[in-house]
Amino acid sequence: MPYTTCSVPEGGKISISGGQLQVPSQPIIPFIRGDGTGPDIWAASQRVFDAAVEKAYSGSRKVSWMEVFAGEESFKRFNNWLPDDTVDAFREFLVGIKGPLTTPVGGGIRSLNVALRQMLDLYVCLRPVQYFSGVPSPVKRPEKVEMVIFRENTEDIYAGIEFAAGTPEAQKVLDFLAKEFPKDFNKIRFGTVARSEEFWGRVGATGVDNSVKVGVGIKPVSWSGTTRLVHSAVSYALRFGRKSVTLVHKGNIMKFTEGAFRDWGYEAATAYFGDKVYTWAQWEKTKKEKGEDAANAEQKAALAGGAVLIKDSIADITLQQVLTRPEDFDVIATLNLNGDYLSDALAAQVGGIGIAPGGNINYITGHAIFEATHGTAPKYANKDMVNPGSVVLSGEMMFRHLGWTEAADLILKGLNGAIGSKRVTYDFARQMDGATQIKCSEFGENIVAHM
Repeated sequence: MPYTTCSVPEGGKISISGGQLQVPSQPIIPFIRGDGTGPDIWAASQRVFDAAVEKAYSGSRKVSWMEVFAGEESFKRFNNWLPDDTVDAFREFLVGIKGPLTTPVGGGIRSLNVALRQMLDLYVCLRPVQYFSGVPSPVKRPEKVEMVIFRENTEDIYAGIEFAAGTPEAQKVLDFLAKEFPKDFNKIRFGTVARSEEFWGRVGATGVDNSVKVGVGIKPVSWSGTTRLVHSAVSYALRFGRKSVTLVHKGNIMKFTEGAFRDWGYEAATAYFGDKVYTWAQWEKTKKEKGEDAANAEQKAALAGGAVLIKDSIADITLQQVLTRPEDFDVIATLNLNGDYLSDALAAQVGGIGIAPGGNINYITGHAIFEATHGTAPKYANKDMVNPGSVVLSGEMMFRHLGWTEAADLILKGLNGAIGSKRVTYDFARQMDGATQIKCSEFGENIVAHM
């Protein structure tokens, strides 16, 4: 298709057939350099990517990089934060990668990242978390952290509906609840003027506006959204030999959203994967019918036969246990808000968000955008000093997604070696004993040297 803000290089299109990506030897991959530090980290990262592909395949494969635009650079060039060409390129060529983007100020698109995810229905936010030896960490045993988070990307708070306190819209919702669901409405502590007056009178406040001020939010969680996320997580666990998938939820309180996520997750795992998985729901069923010993024996036999264990964990307990018992978690499938908390908390355990990669994927259509998960850090822009690790590791994820595992493995080998050499960017150097601080571009070369 014709493009006006970018040009298409020579190469082939990635396609999908029967749920499998078909990757030519010279795929066209759209990329966005990103804002702020984006150009610096992209330059270093592309050097790593090209070197890994060349070393792995000796010229028989290469990437045709197609630059597309979004964010500040796009606005400067085209007076448009997110041109149609950019979305069309990601849609046409299926797989792409991007650096950090600035969120526009003053209306319009709320978030460029969220906009891209929604336009392409990238329902999985994939966040692998692993420790690289020598990276500074606030915990004693960071090497025990080795897990992959499947965060639902299109529902929960990302599709939430909110009405500001005191607005006519919020009042309409409150009036509807008071009329149609009076018992539930009574749970809203200050949902009426009388209750507001009761409270302020008790504390002795005077001259207070006692009109109802209650913000109202609606949180949607669907069977379809849950099923496709859990299907993707279990498929990943089976493909890469993972031992368990944990459904993280707050279903003990939000029984019909987060609790439904748990129940639907168990149902999906059993329905689609049969004896390839063993669920805690099955354990409970067998325990009820035959006793706990029989349930334990059944689970033990299934896992010994190679089945993936599907279990669940309450969100707040999970945030504690990823610190105290990280080895209990392998693949995690969870809703949007829980996944946001977990992925950042885990990133802190293994060295910070500066080296945390991410991918946004639709496993059905094949569309995927891999990205740096940190911000633009404009005060460091054009100083060639920031850590390119987040984009580098996002590229490693991308190559593994494409099936180019040899290139992905070389990137990991190079990064491990570069960190082990203690010739690192400032964020690591200031926390590592005996480290030498080097530039962003030099760190990219150091990764290449250790492949």
